[in-house]
Amino acid sequence: MKILVGYKGTNVGKDLMDMAVKHAKAFDGMIYIVTSLTGGDKTDQQEIIDAEKNLETAKAYFDSLGIKNETHLLIRGFEPGEDIVNFARENKVDEIMIGVRSRSKVGKLIFGSTAQAVILGSHCPVMTVK
Repeated sequence: MKILVGYKGTNVGKDLMDMAVKHAKAFDGMIYIVTSLTGGDKTDQQEIIDAEKNLETAKAYFDSLGIKNETHLLIRGFEPGEDIVNFARENKVDEIMIGVRSRSKVGKLIFGSTAQAVILGSHCPVMTVK
């Protein structure tokens, strides 16, 4: 089973990674740790360095638990939600896991644009973790 984890290294990252570990162990899964940056002139060098550092931290965590994984920093000129959906389709991913943060009562009903784009555009099941 191929599991894509949309990862930013934010406060939902630890819960998201723990859930990914459970799924990977249950289904003998391979985890793709994916961060998408918009790309082009909108991405500065520090943002890329920070993203790479976050991905390496996540990789070390999965490695320490014996979970097969790969990191992917996507800077392909797409919005993050669209980029994650495209990557999942290109790599025949079986499940996408993404973190969501609820803001207010209304915010709980409407996810952020990235999560919404992934949920609506994905060809496979999407699990949200908050």
